[in-house]
Parts: sequence; structure tokens; C-alpha cells
Amino acid sequence: MGEHPSPGPAVAACAEAERIEELEPEAEERPPAEDHWKVLFDQFDPGNTGFISTGKLRSLLDSHSSKLDPHKREVLLALADSHASGQICYQDFVNLMSNKRSNSFRQAILQGNRRLCSKALLEEKGLNLSQRLIRHVAYETLPREIDRKWYYDSYTCCPPPWFMITVTLLEVAFFLYNGVSLGQFVLQVTHPRYLKNSLVYHPQLRAQAWRYLTYIFMHAGIEHLGLNVVLQLLVGVPLEMVHGAARIGLVYVAGVVAGSLAVSVADMTAPVVGSSGGVYALVSAHLANIVMNWSGMKCQFKLLRMAVALICMSMEFGRAVWLRFHPSAYPPCPHPSFVAHLGGVAVGITLGVVVLRNYEQRLQDQSLWWIFVAMYTVFVLFAVFWNIFAYTLLDLKLPPPP
Repeated sequence: MGEHPSPGPAVAACAEAERIEELEPEAEERPPAEDHWKVLFDQFDPGNTGFISTGKLRSLLDSHSSKLDPHKREVLLALADSHASGQICYQDFVNLMSNKRSNSFRQAILQGNRRLCSKALLEEKGLNLSQRLIRHVAYETLPREIDRKWYYDSYTCCPPPWFMITVTLLEVAFFLYNGVSLGQFVLQVTHPRYLKNSLVYHPQLRAQAWRYLTYIFMHAGIEHLGLNVVLQLLVGVPLEMVHGAARIGLVYVAGVVAGSLAVSVADMTAPVVGSSGGVYALVSAHLANIVMNWSGMKCQFKLLRMAVALICMSMEFGRAVWLRFHPSAYPPCPHPSFVAHLGGVAVGITLGVVVLRNYEQRLQDQSLWWIFVAMYTVFVLFAVFWNIFAYTLLDLKLPPPP
């Protein structure tokens, strides 16, 4: 608040202005990026103070109400009424008009004295199939009506949720390839050549760093792959549609890496396969977000669906525990570990919850974000040193390399 404008945000804002409503009359030649916003701002700031009153912002929004999405107009008016100082600076003005929501944006909305008076998004009629899908995703993932409306108006499906779809397709492709080459699709992990694959994490080959990540493309069998794929698509894709590939990809990959590192520390003789670390990170973050915002989440049958999700996760975890302690088909190497599931859950209820609770907010402004990032970094460093020194110091007998 009150900072002098910098050209960077204004340039970025104008790039996005192509798809939001034009607030100035059409002209033969579009003004430069900075001038586009500055000219409009200066109309209400003739003294060049760098501030305009919230009353003038209301006048601006009222005069251009026909060119603004009604939901965005409600949010902007609510923000204008919530400023205790009675003024809005140029940078805030740019952020508002370009959909850039600062960390204080939501707080200003929630603390504002103006209540949104229009009907809820769920009550709107006459929506086409794609609009109903976007609305459904909004109610599945976001706990506040103000966020749901903002997402509904802003979502353009560009880019699409490519990360989760790409990862899922790669996992299915690798599974089918292994199934054909091994001649086995159920419990592939019991095949004697299964662990020879260069993607599997194996304790004897832990110095090959890529294995801490690539093990997600190998699954114990079709029963293992099936549940992971279903959860990735039903939970991961909607979350990516709302929060973006960067954030959801970060939570997913952090869960994957934490899973393999957790196995290397807590189950040192076992290999690891499957994407359960990343899947459990996303699902546990989503479930925790629902519980923490129970009254605000308006998804249908949420209690029943939570129960079904927990049952499915418990069955998959139970299968992994059973397989781990089942007599191995290739002694002395045990079957894959289940500890990766727990590593994913730990990431989900820490980093994942912070990401999901801060829709379109700057994570670097959240103190909890930095606390959990520091905790994750400490764990990774500890696990790296553990892998370097502990196996030798403990004189652990590892299974032979595949």
C-alpha cells in the first residue's frame, strides 16, 4: 500500500488486459502499456498525488458497469468500501484492473463493510456445459463464494491442466510397455526382471539421483496403477484447473521426492515404485483443506465423498503394507516399501495446505509457507546426509543390486 508504481507490474498487467474488459473508448492507436493505465488513473487524480479516493473508484466502476463482469464488479466495489484510509494507490489500481490479487486483497474483501448482495453462483441458471463444469470445479475446491465467483469469471482453460494429464499418460504408457515386455500386468512387481528397470528406486543404486523421482512411472501392478490414476484425475486435475500447473506440480513433485527420501531413511533395505507419494500429497492437502473450511465448502455429499476417499486411500495403503511384508519373489530383496505414502501425506498437510488455502495469493507473503519450506529443506538435507553416511556407519546389509 502506498508504494510508488514500478513499470514491471504495469507492463504485465497490460498484457493480461487483452482479455478483460476495455475501460477506455476504442481508439485508432492503443497507448503504450504504462500509459494505458496511467491515463485512466490520472482522470481521477488531477493533482498527480498517486492516490484516488475509493468514492472515485466506485464512480469509475459504476460508469463502466456494462463492460465489467458482474462478479468482478462486486469484488472491486467490496474492496473499495473496505479501505479504511479512503484512498487507493496506483499500484493497487493496476492490480485490481488486471486481476492481480495481492495478499491483502482477500483480507480487504473479508473485512469490508459491504456484503455481496447478488445471488450465489450455484443459483445461476442458463449456463452451458463448460460453464457448469467450471462452476462445479469452483465449488469442489474453493471454500469462499468471493473466490468461486472470481475464478468462474477469470478461468479461460488456457493453459489446460496439462501437468496431471501428462504425468498420468506417461504412467499408463510405461505400465503398458512393462506389461508387454514382462508378459504380466497383475502384480508386475513379483516378476524377477521387474527391479532391473532403471526407473525403480533401489537402495543399492541410491547414488543414481534420478531414481528418487522416476520411480513414479513404475507401478506394482494394474491394481496399484488404477487407484493412483483415478485419484490423480478426479482430484489433481480440478486442483490444477484452479491453482495452476506450477503450484500443483510443486506439491506433487515435493510429495514424490519426500516419499523416496522417507523410504531411504525409514525403510532402508526396500525399493520404491508408484506415484503414491505425489497422489497422497494432493489428496491429503485437499481433504485437509475441506476439513479446515468445512462450513465454506459447498461441494455435494462432502461427508460421504470424504469417507469414500479415505476408504480408498486406506485400502491402497493396506495393500502396500501387505505387499511389503509378503514373502518376496526374489529374496533377499523385499517388496517395495509403503513409507512413500506417509511422506506424501506429510507434504500434503504442510506445503499442500498452504498452497490450497491461498488461491491466487503470493505464497512468499505467507509466513507458514516459509516455515514449511524450511522444514522440507531441512528434511531433504538430513536425508541426503543420511544416505551418504548412515548406510556405512550402520553396517547395514543391503539386498544385492538387481
